[in-house]
Amino acid sequence: MTSLLIRNARLVPLGEGETLPDRPVDIAVEHGVVSAVGESADRPSGAEEIDAGGRWVIPGLWDQHTHLAQWTLSSQRLDLAGARSPEDATRAVAARIAEFPDLPVIGWGHRSAGWDREVTVSELDAVSGGTPVVLISGDGHHAWLNTTALLHLAMPVRDSVVRETEWFAAYPRLVSLVGSDATSPEAYRRMLEEAAGRGITGMADFEFGAGIGEWIERWGQGCDLLRIRAATYSHQLEEVIAAGVRTGDPLPGCDDRATMGSLKIISDGSLNTRTAWCCEPYGDAHQLEYPAGQPNLSGHELREQLARAHAAGLEVATHAIGDAAVREALAAYADTGARGSIEHAQMARRDDVRRMAQLGIRASVQPAHLLDDRDLTDRIWGERAERCFPFRWMLDDGVDLVFGSDAPVSPLDPWLAMAAAVHRSDDERGPWHGEQALSVREALVASVDAQPTVGVGSRGDLVLVDRDPLLRDLDPADTAALGHALREVPVALTTVAGLVVNDVR
Repeated sequence: MTSLLIRNARLVPLGEGETLPDRPVDIAVEHGVVSAVGESADRPSGAEEIDAGGRWVIPGLWDQHTHLAQWTLSSQRLDLAGARSPEDATRAVAARIAEFPDLPVIGWGHRSAGWDREVTVSELDAVSGGTPVVLISGDGHHAWLNTTALLHLAMPVRDSVVRETEWFAAYPRLVSLVGSDATSPEAYRRMLEEAAGRGITGMADFEFGAGIGEWIERWGQGCDLLRIRAATYSHQLEEVIAAGVRTGDPLPGCDDRATMGSLKIISDGSLNTRTAWCCEPYGDAHQLEYPAGQPNLSGHELREQLARAHAAGLEVATHAIGDAAVREALAAYADTGARGSIEHAQMARRDDVRRMAQLGIRASVQPAHLLDDRDLTDRIWGERAERCFPFRWMLDDGVDLVFGSDAPVSPLDPWLAMAAAVHRSDDERGPWHGEQALSVREALVASVDAQPTVGVGSRGDLVLVDRDPLLRDLDPADTAALGHALREVPVALTTVAGLVVNDVR
């Protein structure tokens, strides 16, 4: 915690109908908290002084859903986001092996749901020989491995991809193939600095297989730059309970910027893998083992985990993408009294959105996913697309809406998330179900971790930007222009608890 004085900054009104004088003010931060806002504020003793030069100031941005180890690793992986067929992917693998014959190949980002056939292990074997190859899908819910990698990771040999629970269990063993250099404290620090450059001051980390002990160790190794909420999974739940930490508590040995997050439960699958649990069959159900997807846990198992976490003072973050999964998760929250969030809530019925509001369950959503999933959704969910990414319903019905990226599934970029929520398109086509779009102000409010307009008592997590982030100089009906402008908002300075963590003024 430190002290800071920012002079000549313009406040951005976040409250609905709120107006503020259009003149610069000074903002004093003491002990990590805003202590004064006004003209000619006194400089706190020992405080660093910064001239904002008339820039706009907003609360620090948050990404409420990340997988930080995977995000850090993705910078060194074979990028397969552009692969449009299995042949594209195997050619890229062959080229990588030819260039680096002694290294395993870890790929990321392909979306096989758009391909015209299922892939096989044998075709990957044909181009890889004895080099281990692991190609992780862009949604993170399945991986295409060759035989060498299957054997190395102690999984049964098969001729198909590894999906859902089996893959999640195997993922932590990747370190035995690639080592830990890519997730060293130095690598994490570089990625945290990159996030700070986008105005991010805090993240919720839902990394698979990670424990709070890893963040405690990392925190003391130079990764104490941003705020972190570290989640746990069911296999580590008893360890967390034994440590006596509840949601919101500082992690042992850390300050209050590193806190205990939620218990993460993955209750269903994904759209791309066609394992999201739906009330009705997929459009290509005749090709699927489970025509409407399926839950990963029984109703009893889901309620048992929610009840155990709730009794221990932990919130629960329940991954639910399909409408059946959302409905069952809400029923489980109601039955157990647990608190927390629905993560993704990608397709939902209107009555379930209203129930989410009634129960006080947050909707933690990733707007940039709609850019990737637009065409596939139309093809395999059909008319149900009008109930996908229903952000307008959520706000109108009183749901607490917060934004994230699911990085590296989507880029860790809060401005991209806001742009997607406002325009709901990233190409020449118009908004996709624009009736569910948000205003710029609403999107910004969903990105600041429930912080109000910067004022006395606010966290000393502040971001200076080079243009009005509400884009009040643009036509509010021109969502294409708004979306483009949001993606280009320049971040000049970022502070966390009064400490400058990024400064490019």
